Amino acid sequence: MAPTARPTTAQPLSPHLQIYRVTWTMAMSVAHRITGTALYGGTALVAIWLVALASGPAAYGWVAWFFGSWIGRIVLFGYTWILMHHMLGGLRHFVWDFGVGLDRTTRMNLSRFTLIGSVALTLVIWAAALTLR
Repeated sequence: MAPTARPTTAQPLSPHLQIYRVTWTMAMSVAHRITGTALYGGTALVAIWLVALASGPAAYGWVAWFFGSWIGRIVLFGYTWILMHHMLGGLRHFVWDFGVGLDRTTRMNLSRFTLIGSVALTLVIWAAALTLR
């Protein structure tokens, strides 16, 4: 006869969020997924801009006004950061696909660089755009 003893306390079947401590790699993995999803919204912005451009001066004027307003610029600034963050996260995963940078120190540094690099690239892009305008 097979033993039928059961544990006296309910235990999770697999590790859960209460067990893990949030790390840089975990946070950047979640951020990579969120930015990937947010890029769909940014793609819609590009599509709106292209449709307005093809629709004529009146439609384009309205879209150009919106993107030139303070709220439009905040949206575009956020989209720029999302794009840069997702790109650097993708490059980080690409490096890992080659089996490089998987040790703890390098893995954490690459994750930190993803965040710091995306902020730096966004600021450089916007500084260049506003300077060349």
